[in-house]
Amino acid sequence: MDVFEAIERRYSVRSYKPDPVEDEKLSRVLEAARQAPTANNQQPFRILVVHTRGREEELQRVYGRRWLTQAPLLIGFVALPGEAWRRMDGKPYGEVDAAIAMDHLVLAATALGLGTCWIAAFDPAAAREVFGLPEEAELVALTPLGYPGRGPAATSRRPLEELVRRERW
Repeated sequence: MDVFEAIERRYSVRSYKPDPVEDEKLSRVLEAARQAPTANNQQPFRILVVHTRGREEELQRVYGRRWLTQAPLLIGFVALPGEAWRRMDGKPYGEVDAAIAMDHLVLAATALGLGTCWIAAFDPAAAREVFGLPEEAELVALTPLGYPGRGPAATSRRPLEELVRRERW
């Protein structure tokens, strides 16, 4: 599957089969994330791989949807602002870099027949506790990783003309 097909086929999966993700596929999607571009090649993120089996109740504290733990794996992208490149106004780009890496993983997963779903509406305090995150780390987003339990629902996208500005706003 080429990148354009992966982009078109990707959808937010909210139902997963209990089938395990093969180690080779997990390695491939993690490598795709590692290859993501980052500002000044700082790579100010870490990837948290969590097996959900036996941790369902604990993980529900982070994000209370049951489908979160249907997937065998949960992947978290964690920014390290202290390691991030900063633009001229001082804004650190760690969260942006972590999001780019997560999108690489999401598209690679789609190409391999795996499902994902961007989750940013989690409880940050619960996530810090459950995942043992150090103070200097910031969880940016989570995604379940597994085989989809059902196909995509119909969605729509705004037309390009509504989204694209040329030369100036």
